[in-house]
Amino acid sequence: MSGGRGGAPDSRTGDPAAQPERTRFAWRRTTLTFAVAVALSVREAVYGGGGVSATEAGAAAAGVLAWLLFLVLAHRRITDMRADRPAGMGPGAVRAAALCTLAMATVGVVLLW
Repeated sequence: MSGGRGGAPDSRTGDPAAQPERTRFAWRRTTLTFAVAVALSVREAVYGGGGVSATEAGAAAAGVLAWLLFLVLAHRRITDMRADRPAGMGPGAVRAAALCTLAMATVGVVLLW
């Protein structure tokens, strides 16, 4: 499998050893981005608009819980990616990650409304 110039393996064209590493990095970046979104939502709930209402506090708490669940899912997936031939994500994990993302989007709508 040589691609690119000079006969070196090219990760863009299918270096199989690089794919799990790229996937691990993608999960880490996504988790970090999720954490920033949660921090901003908590900041908005605390400092935005005057006082903290029960709705804003509940939305921020839901965001934190969604992030914690996503963190567990991401850690599990990052750990799975250490194998030579990692298995795909199960449908339950995919649904949970999608629900965490939808929950965070809902938190954003509630806090910005």
